[in-house]
Amino acid sequence: MAISAADVKILRERTGVGMMDCKKALVETDGDMERAAELLREKGLASAAKKAGRIAAEGIVDSYIHMGGKIGVMVEVNCETDFVAKTEQFKALVHDIAMHIAAAKPTYLNAEEVPAEILEKEKEILRAQALNEGKPEKIVEKMVEGRIKKFYTDNCLLDQLFVKDTDKTISQLVTESVATIGEKITIRRFVRFEMGEGLQKREDNFVEEVMGQMKK
Repeated sequence: MAISAADVKILRERTGVGMMDCKKALVETDGDMERAAELLREKGLASAAKKAGRIAAEGIVDSYIHMGGKIGVMVEVNCETDFVAKTEQFKALVHDIAMHIAAAKPTYLNAEEVPAEILEKEKEILRAQALNEGKPEKIVEKMVEGRIKKFYTDNCLLDQLFVKDTDKTISQLVTESVATIGEKITIRRFVRFEMGEGLQKREDNFVEEVMGQMKK
């Protein structure tokens, strides 16, 4: 059945869970608001959302150096307590995020970090592309809006599909981890270096190489 945006908004306000997860819950329960809320609680997402307002000042900085020193990543991920920061589960999560950054090459942490001038330039390019494709001007803006989401998916870490499980985004991975670990978790910052970046060089498929390392 069709799920209205109004119902999704109501469930989000009620549970604090993200719009996409609320919509999925409503789809799974055929629009039953009560059952959808229960489903989100069963998955731990509602409790994870409630932790969003807490302070996460502990955590770890992890690094990942790709075989042969071709790529280096450092990432800071925060949690609420030093106890959780020392657990193998949290460390594994942070390391997976570092390896994902190595493979997926995000430029920004989230959409809010994209500079306004960069975003406007991208929109100008997308508008020109749409017009060159012969699209009517009245639908160009809607096309640009849809394509800018792809820009976020390509360039913003939290919007990227997790390379080890492309059924979820990095944001969803963090939310699931909050539900299982029981503390607020946030990715604060990261830096990625690629050997010879900006210089003319042979192109390597780093994604495949890093993915090979992640599966070991």
